[in-house]
Amino acid sequence: MSYAIDVTNLVVQFRDVRALDDASLHVPYGQVTTLLGPNGAGKTTLVETLLGFRAPTSGTVRLHGLDPLRDHADVVVRTGALLQRGGVWFGMTPAEVIALTATYYDQPRPPRELLGLLSLENCAKTPWRRLSGGEQQRTLLALALLGRPRVLVLDEPTTAVDPEGRQVIRELIRTERDRGCALLITTHELTEAERTADHVVIMNHGRVIVQGSLGELAGDAVLIVETSAPVDPRELGRRLGCLVTAIEPTRLHCAVDSTPERVALVSAYLEECSVSLTALRTRASLEERYLDLIAEVTP
Repeated sequence: MSYAIDVTNLVVQFRDVRALDDASLHVPYGQVTTLLGPNGAGKTTLVETLLGFRAPTSGTVRLHGLDPLRDHADVVVRTGALLQRGGVWFGMTPAEVIALTATYYDQPRPPRELLGLLSLENCAKTPWRRLSGGEQQRTLLALALLGRPRVLVLDEPTTAVDPEGRQVIRELIRTERDRGCALLITTHELTEAERTADHVVIMNHGRVIVQGSLGELAGDAVLIVETSAPVDPRELGRRLGCLVTAIEPTRLHCAVDSTPERVALVSAYLEECSVSLTALRTRASLEERYLDLIAEVTP
């Protein structure tokens, strides 16, 4: 299979620090892959190596089948990137910077189209220094889209973006995926990952510790019980015949799958305690699974 992004056994060493340790991930065209991990996990190093800003110590990196270092010019033309370090001269407006960047491409997307697509019309003539964080972020995203890329690498695309702007970005991500673009998105916002990701890669200490679809990462069958007040997890576990762990005082993780009989047992116990059931879920959230997986991995 030919991948848009192909990273195999990648190692990046900085003196005594191994920032990436045998990392592998593969992103096909038409898929949104979200890269998760705590600070220092290696996400930024991976993205910088992927875009040809760093040389691998060992392993291989390919975009569109090309080497990002050897074929850098071709990779840049076919790849859109939004990086946290990206900046614009403070006196330029969104309309000006988009029009200027469009001149770098043979067949760019029309700047006016991107201003509308990213809801930038109302601030198109506002100097960069006066834009909100969300408006600046959406302008940088417009720059990433100008060259009609087949691959998009987006580093924290919803940072500092208001709820309306987030909805615009989510819709854009879906549209780009549906037209066959491969997207690699790094984020700390796990709810955003749940909304947009087809595939999730979790990193820690420079290694890929797990990857798969949201369903595959959900883990074993569980019953997540949320209550209006704390109850005794040991007593609930005795009644259900399973281990019950209090993730939070009012959120219980029951290591058993959901059946009508077990739901009835939970409801009966809560009624005895004069406590209300506020939510009931049959799988762990991505945040819960993420925290469990990160906790399991030691340096």
